[in-house]
Amino acid sequence: MNAIDNSAVLPAGFLSSLEEAVGPRNVKTGADVLGADPGWHPDNLRCGVVVYPGSTDQVAAVVRLCREHRIAIVPHGGKTGLVGGGISKAGEIVVSLERMNRIERLDPVEQVAVVEAGAILQTLQEAAAVDGLSPGIDLAARGSATIGGLVSTNAGGIMAFRNGVMRHRVLGLEAVLADGSVFSDLTRVVKNSAGYDLKHLFIGAEGTLGIVTRVAVKLEPLVPEGATALFGLPSLAAVFALLTEARTLKSGQLAAAEAMWSGFFGFSAGNHGWSAPGYRNDNPVNLLLSFAGHDEVRLAEDIAVLYETMLERFPETEAVLASSLAQRDALWRLREDTEQVYHAFPAAPSYDVSVPLSETEAYVARLEEGLQAVDPDLKPLIFGHIADGNLHIILNRRGGEMPAETLAAAEAALYKDIRFLGGSFSAEHGVGSKRIHSLTETADPVKLRWIGEMKRFLDPDNLFNPGKLVG
Repeated sequence: MNAIDNSAVLPAGFLSSLEEAVGPRNVKTGADVLGADPGWHPDNLRCGVVVYPGSTDQVAAVVRLCREHRIAIVPHGGKTGLVGGGISKAGEIVVSLERMNRIERLDPVEQVAVVEAGAILQTLQEAAAVDGLSPGIDLAARGSATIGGLVSTNAGGIMAFRNGVMRHRVLGLEAVLADGSVFSDLTRVVKNSAGYDLKHLFIGAEGTLGIVTRVAVKLEPLVPEGATALFGLPSLAAVFALLTEARTLKSGQLAAAEAMWSGFFGFSAGNHGWSAPGYRNDNPVNLLLSFAGHDEVRLAEDIAVLYETMLERFPETEAVLASSLAQRDALWRLREDTEQVYHAFPAAPSYDVSVPLSETEAYVARLEEGLQAVDPDLKPLIFGHIADGNLHIILNRRGGEMPAETLAAAEAALYKDIRFLGGSFSAEHGVGSKRIHSLTETADPVKLRWIGEMKRFLDPDNLFNPGKLVG
């Protein structure tokens, strides 16, 4: 369901006050919202009113107006979230940071960028690359995901095992609070022991405690991609053995390690018509490795040695080395094009867990056994960022197709003891409106209490993103 014109339910004069604060062209209602792309969730623009501030001062002015009239605010970045963190309803407004997209500072000596929250990740990647740098984070939605959205969801992506998640990339930030005041801590240094590091309250808070407006991002040296290879492996033990060897390559640095279990890989390869001589599409696990390095010839030679080493230990090992950009892109398409699954299973139940590496094999075995007990035809399509234990799991069912009790039983199998294993039910997608029950069921009770206390303290009127994360 897309937007409808809900502007009539707002208090008289409120819209005109918004227009005074940000300019008439920057308040959209009616047909202007109805025709807009809602993003990943069809209800993102359901409220029918979108405000586009152009500065932190304008964001603060909008917040003060909303507080005065008791109008809830749903902050929007690139609208690529997968857990309903940006959905809105009648009587609320969306505040989009789309206009606040400037890279204000990019210092190659400091290796720090200061950007507005609406800046697109790919834009920052390209700007940093001019100086041989990278923001140290990458994900499939790079062309639409915003820095503010990445901060608010504590996004991870394919480089997290090397550079950490977004929490580790943020040196400082600025955010507008529920009373309209501006919290400004745009620290640009790594060393900072001056009291409580309050920026962490807003990282991963999904816009429920404040609206992030500017961010100081730590940059990393950019090493050019040197080689991409796909390995077909007989087990997770082989995957971890290969990861261990891959980290020791002298000619290149491991840049990405993406695992695809046979169900997902076979589905993806079949949909893309992908095949390679001597490579079976039904290997138990497939591992896509990318290496960064300057000497492509030596790197290719070392990958060949890596393959031979694996063959000695695991004779079933198969491998494909991309010999062109087109072949590299084709291999990555197998991993990143998850839309194919959702075309076959619209709104399929999907999950995003993280599990310590030593627990991964047992977890997957228990998961498959548990799902079989729920429904023998229920199959998990599993893939993910294996080097940091992040698994994405999609069930082969259409959204709404599974009875509520069956879905609950499947989720119980997915989340069984995951906290006590040292993992998390949400690795990088967040909680949003979709996973509140999962947070409640799996989190430490003391943590839950303090989440609620923090929300009530910073946002006593529930102004920011109601119905998300804290319910």
